[in-house]
Amino acid sequence: MSNLKSSNVIKNAFPWLLMILMSSVTFVGILSELMPSGVLPQIMEDLEISEVQTGNLVGYYAIASAIFAIPLITLTMHFNRKYLLLTLLGGFAISNIVSGLVHEYTIVIALRVLGGICAGVMWPMIAAYGMRLVDEQHHGKAIAVIMAGTTLGISLGMPIMTSIGNQFGWRNEFIGLGGFILLIAAVSYFALPSTPGEKLTKSSSPFALLKIPEVIIILVLTLLGVIAHYGVYVYITSLVEEIQLAGGVESALLFFGIGSMISVLIAIKYTDQYLRLLTVAMFALIIISMLIFLLFGGATGFGHFAFFLWGVSFGPLVTLLQAAVSRQVETAKDVATSVQSSVFNLSIMIASSVAGLLLGIYSPMSLVYFAIALSIPGIIISLLAKKALN
Repeated sequence: MSNLKSSNVIKNAFPWLLMILMSSVTFVGILSELMPSGVLPQIMEDLEISEVQTGNLVGYYAIASAIFAIPLITLTMHFNRKYLLLTLLGGFAISNIVSGLVHEYTIVIALRVLGGICAGVMWPMIAAYGMRLVDEQHHGKAIAVIMAGTTLGISLGMPIMTSIGNQFGWRNEFIGLGGFILLIAAVSYFALPSTPGEKLTKSSSPFALLKIPEVIIILVLTLLGVIAHYGVYVYITSLVEEIQLAGGVESALLFFGIGSMISVLIAIKYTDQYLRLLTVAMFALIIISMLIFLLFGGATGFGHFAFFLWGVSFGPLVTLLQAAVSRQVETAKDVATSVQSSVFNLSIMIASSVAGLLLGIYSPMSLVYFAIALSIPGIIISLLAKKALN
């Protein structure tokens, strides 16, 4: 009786502290994925490996996330959500701490794959776990708060961790992050409520979800939105150099980060009521920001404003699309978000590859045209998709 009472208290009042704790999980999740990119030269010198091999530390992580998300979410559907999350945090901690201790490249790669597998399960399951702890009208807010950790990780966490790596060495950076993850796991053990898993049925399998037209529409929007954003973001340094932005890439990331954080706050407040409007606005703002780059380049003020608007567009990307796909199913939201998460990771890989090819043939401004070309059908589909983005 007391458990039922406490569960009702959680659902009636929005549990900010629990959602912020879950947000810290996505914060360390994105840092685990991207952290090597800030200290690549150090790792390359220490392990005596090539630039391509060092880049694989991020690439293999992302590939593992994309490949293992759907099968492992399906296999772990019946697991208790709290203990599954604690297991994943343990995997993240091992991946980072042991990577900071070993000196063999193949072992580090294996540990990065382990981290990627944990991420592949964590990204879709934590959003679904959070939604179970709130009333239905707060599902969008829950996803927005939880996924705010990714934006904080990119805009604030990465510069801090890179600074730590440059000052104290990449090994101490990795071990330090692993220790912080263990601290989050300890707090989660005592703070998070125990929630049972769900039974997987034919109607809630990944293949059944792909028969729902609205799910396909959301996956297409994911593909368009993610490739448009990441095709430029992966090569943001090249764009900054091309337009000769005052203040360089640090200035660009600052304005981008400010825009991202503002849009996350907007998403937290309005996703539940205005999902379709926010999705349309996301595609519209990337088009506007890219047009400013084309028309005004790095002209004082204009370039910085464009990075700010682009950040506003980028910030709620994960939140809006996960909220949309989770609304298409009553149960097995973990499976629905895992399908969307796999397409998200696949889209990042496509974005990186296609943008790299364009950059090898044309100037960095070709990436801006590429983003606009993908965003135009994105905005049209969003305007028409009343049922998918209800």
